[in-house]
Amino acid sequence: METILQLQPALVWKNFHFLSRIPRPSGREAEVREFIRDFSEKLGLETLVDDAGNVIVRKPATPGMENRQGIVLQAHLDMVPQKNSGKVHDFCCDPIKTIVEGEWVRADGTTLGADNGIGVAAALSVLESGDLRHGPIEVLLTVDEESGMSGASGLQPGVLRGDILMNLDSEDEGELFTGCAGAVNAAFSFPFVPETLPYGYHGFRLAVTGLKGGHSGMDINLGRGNANKVMNRILHQAHLRHGIRLASIDGGSLRNAIPREAFADVAVLREKAEAFPEDVRSLGETIKNELFSADPGLTIDVAPSVIPDAVIDENTFSRLLKALHACPDGVMRMSADMQGLVETSNNLAIVKSRPGEIAVECLLRSSVDSSRDDLQLAMQCLFDLAGASCSFSGGYPGWKPDRGSTILKTMREVYEKTFGESARVSAVHAGLECGLIGAAYPRLDMISFGPTIRHPHSPGEKVHIGSVARFWKFLVETLENIPVGGGGSAEGRGLRTED
Repeated sequence: METILQLQPALVWKNFHFLSRIPRPSGREAEVREFIRDFSEKLGLETLVDDAGNVIVRKPATPGMENRQGIVLQAHLDMVPQKNSGKVHDFCCDPIKTIVEGEWVRADGTTLGADNGIGVAAALSVLESGDLRHGPIEVLLTVDEESGMSGASGLQPGVLRGDILMNLDSEDEGELFTGCAGAVNAAFSFPFVPETLPYGYHGFRLAVTGLKGGHSGMDINLGRGNANKVMNRILHQAHLRHGIRLASIDGGSLRNAIPREAFADVAVLREKAEAFPEDVRSLGETIKNELFSADPGLTIDVAPSVIPDAVIDENTFSRLLKALHACPDGVMRMSADMQGLVETSNNLAIVKSRPGEIAVECLLRSSVDSSRDDLQLAMQCLFDLAGASCSFSGGYPGWKPDRGSTILKTMREVYEKTFGESARVSAVHAGLECGLIGAAYPRLDMISFGPTIRHPHSPGEKVHIGSVARFWKFLVETLENIPVGGGGSAEGRGLRTED
């Protein structure tokens, strides 16, 4: 970690280092919240924690900048806890071990937390720095973004005073995001009665590992394998050919992460026990060939295991296999309005057996709320037909692009002047908190930007070092060039015309 402290900009990397030492999976933000409160109060800044657990810090304008529009710098405190199988790491108490590898910073077998730790570190650096020129600043650090966005949805009207919200939670430097997808969580349950396994079976353990996984919004269009779909394909064929029985299944762990691993314990009749592994390996080679370009690390293992005492009843197992095989996964529709943007998708995120039930969880996303609702109905129809109970929760709206945005115009001008090239303008197929915050503060002018982060929500997560420096420089220059209250021309807004 000491190497990271030598990276530039030093202030941002210092604050990211402190954050990486604090465990902060969703729902366990108390320690990092206290760190932020202590950090801000030592700077003499007004600091409050709202009823939802969000932290709001206010920093006055620097002299001569009091007439600028108020800025809200927004990021989220929590991170996605994902690790490689076999990696010993407790996200509730262990710090993240970071590694510099060429032009990137990554973690040692776990998620890095650059999503959204770099955004938080940048906001803290704005609060800490005494060298910046800016108007009134508020920093809004929300909780529970990765697992439900309860922090953003719990933000009450009247708390924020700013005119412009800069969301620091995007993952492509040089791109300005002006819209995002909405989403809803889907949960399906297959109750079952365990049955005692008759005599004459052998036990096997199936394992699907080595997939890249990734963010179920940002990476859903990359054609990567879904461990739950791969496992179900293997189980379904084995059930049709060999009449296998299922004892347990465990695939995926987070609704917003493409599942990388899945495991199943099955029982096979003794007379078919020799052919079963060969069939699995044969199908495994077929699937690996299909996914080789997008996910070359896929491994499918089958190994003898203990004979299970009980299995899931045959009727439930059959209905589960058919439902999961038919369940849509990946991109449903591309946007007709913005080239290259995914409009609607589904992530078959979790399939897990528990005492008396098999739980299935999905995350449905769309930048068109009516399309999301239609996909939700389709999913409900499918799982209703399969005899599962259905529930939907945590829905949040998308954020509709505003091409007439003042902050968008300002930041495009600043980016071109600072870097000599044009910033790209886009929307993102992911759940930014802008949609929820905008519902409570409809007059906020909003934009999202950040450094380059790859493979978020997976142990392959990494952040590009040079992009962090550009992101910070862009943020600093933008704050100095924020328009005066009421807008006006570039000159009237104070946009600098010289270095």
